[in-house]
Amino acid sequence: MNLEDIKRLLVEGNYEFSFHAQQQRLEEALDINEIEDAIVHNGEILEDYPDDPRGESCLILGFTTTKPVHAVVGWAKKGDNVRGLRVITVYVPQSPKWVDAKTRGA
Repeated sequence: MNLEDIKRLLVEGNYEFSFHAQQQRLEEALDINEIEDAIVHNGEILEDYPDDPRGESCLILGFTTTKPVHAVVGWAKKGDNVRGLRVITVYVPQSPKWVDAKTRGA
């Protein structure tokens, strides 16, 4: 996935949140605008998943004013047609799964 395409789709509003991402966003007390800003203004792709059986996706790290945010994004499809971007999950990276915002833990 291309980060510039992801950012463009977010700015255009051509994206959707999965049900899971909505649940995680609320549990993590993340506002939609925080997530958008974190990705658009300082997001970077940490991991790329081109061969994911559910479809191509990637893990993006961005920062709000107070915390790091991870978002897994992929293509929102209907049949074979790409409709835009889908935020699959979103969370604040924490120990023990993450040593820091960029480094996986045990």
